This record gives sequence, C-alpha cells and structure tokens, in this order.
Amino acid sequence: MTRVTVWNEYRHELQEERIREIYPAGIHNQIASFLIAAGMEVGTATLDEPEHGLTQEVLDRTDVLIWWGHMAHGEVSDEIVNRVHDRVLKGMGLVVLHSGHMSKIFMKLMGTSCDLKWRDAGEKERIWVMNPSHPIAEGIGEYIDLEREEMYGTHFDVPAPDEQIFVGWFEGGNVFPSGLTYRRGSGKIFYFQPGHEAYPIYYHPDIQRVIVNGVRWCEPTPRAYPVYGHSEALEPIKGGAVLL
Repeated sequence: MTRVTVWNEYRHELQEERIREIYPAGIHNQIASFLIAAGMEVGTATLDEPEHGLTQEVLDRTDVLIWWGHMAHGEVSDEIVNRVHDRVLKGMGLVVLHSGHMSKIFMKLMGTSCDLKWRDAGEKERIWVMNPSHPIAEGIGEYIDLEREEMYGTHFDVPAPDEQIFVGWFEGGNVFPSGLTYRRGSGKIFYFQPGHEAYPIYYHPDIQRVIVNGVRWCEPTPRAYPVYGHSEALEPIKGGAVLL
C-alpha cells in the first residue's frame, strides 16, 4: 500500500472565512480523503506542528510527499527542507501543487527562481492533455475544464522538464505548462498547477484523478540507493602510469 503524507501550510483556512467555507477541514484533509478512497495509507502534516509535522520518522515511512504552500514559504525551516531534499534524492516521491512552485523545497530541487506570471480574476482554465499515453493522464479525456482558477502564465522559470503532461489555457489568453515531471537522484517529482485556495479545485473528479495518478507515478522504485565515493576495482589493473 502506498504511504502518502499530505503537507499543507494550513493558514488560509484558519485565517480567512471564505477559504474555510470551501475547505472546512483544510486543503490537506480534502486531498487526503480522495487518496484514502483510492486505497492509499495517508497521513497529514502542517506548518505549525513541531518540525512542521515532517519528522525524520514521518519522512522515513513516506513513499510520496504532497506539498501545498502559499503565504508562508519563508517560515519553513531550512533544516526540514534539507531533510525532505535528502529523502527525495534517496527515492521518496514528491508531488508539488499550485503555489508550491515557490516553496523552498521545489526551488532547491529545481535550482531556479521558479517564478511565473499570475492573475486572480476567477477566469476559466482549460487544461489540455499533451501526453495522453503517460500514466499520470490515465482516465482523463482530451482536456479538463475548470470554471474558475487563478491564472498562472509563462514564462515559468524552471528547468526543461523530463516530460510535459499538461498545458493550461486561460480565458484571458495566457498559457502555462500545467503538469511537469522531473527526476532528482532516485526520486521522482510531479508539479501540477491547479489548486488556488479560493476555488473548490480539489473537489473536481478529474483533478483528483490526476493527483492519484501522480502519486502512483512518483512511488519509489524497489531499488537500493546507489553507493557513492571511492570504489575498489572489480578487475585486476595491469600497471599504467599514475596520473597526479
């Protein structure tokens, strides 16, 4: 059974009534609910818990970590970021949602500013499937329509992805690479753009399906982490000059 930890700042829901009305139990618990329905073992963690809920013990038993953050990226401890980074390199999957593009962990893994254009005008988004044979797009038609969403627009300052799964088109004319995959070390990363807190995005069945698919794609492969450093010769070395 896939073991998932859903991490959420859990600030908007506590501070803003209009957000709390959409996600009364928090974005993390809404995401957890459909992952549990998909047969996964799910725990949650939030910013204001000790160690942000991401103790070494929690991370060691996590196959895939989902990350949602927005207004308090700077409050995330560098120690915890380094801890998550180490686990990703050693094989833990990471699904980064919406404004998590500016999280410390995503920026550290990407090595770029991860910046973009944005506009919150409640406009329609159509998310086109660019890679229909990819497992993350399984069960999704040619596109997903969202009645209202915050606009994210290019240029998106991230490295060229291993794969682009989706492209989003917005009513105001902007486009955005809405679903990207990366590999870092032994870990797999899926970035998925939809999910502004002011709209009920995570109740949409197709969005839920993509996230479930993304978690399954990000699962660790059953292979030991490579051993690095000095390596003894496997075969006899027959002389040759020593290069200094």
